[in-house]
Amino acid sequence: MTPRSRPPGRSARIAEHTPARYPNSVRSTRRHTTPQQTRRVAMLQQAGADSIAIGHGRHPAPVTAARARHAAWTTAGAGVLDSVDWPETAASWLRPARRLTAGAPDARVLTDSIAGCAQVLRRLAQQANWTPARTVGFAGLARDHLVALAAPISLAGMTGPTATGGTWRIGDDHVILTDEPHRLR
Repeated sequence: MTPRSRPPGRSARIAEHTPARYPNSVRSTRRHTTPQQTRRVAMLQQAGADSIAIGHGRHPAPVTAARARHAAWTTAGAGVLDSVDWPETAASWLRPARRLTAGAPDARVLTDSIAGCAQVLRRLAQQANWTPARTVGFAGLARDHLVALAAPISLAGMTGPTATGGTWRIGDDHVILTDEPHRLR
């Protein structure tokens, strides 16, 4: 069953009791590091992204990170089609998901708690022009909890930088650290 063909009456929203099984999933993200920001720009450039959409929760850390991402990306000469925020709890995350896919950005950058991003990702999966491989998350999302909370959709191909400048990606059903931090010599 694909996300777009879910049975009638089944919501894309994560049931309220589900995040309780993953207590760390509702914690706000930590401050974002310079190596993480630098690596993210490099990852987006290597992927050939020119225009991006930035999505973030409303806690201070994701807001600050999104602003830094916007500044770094536009300083690099690229474009930000939209910067979208969402509340911690909502009836639906469809509106943010639609805004993140409007204008067909080359990539999407997401930051929030794991539970917040999982809610948005479940709605993104219903958008025709969304693919996990064109989605870059912040270091705090590199947890198997994200994969579990986003189910039944597949996040295989989603990537991001680690806090120390390495990278992670999501495989079929778990997060894989794909390299060590790049060190200055």
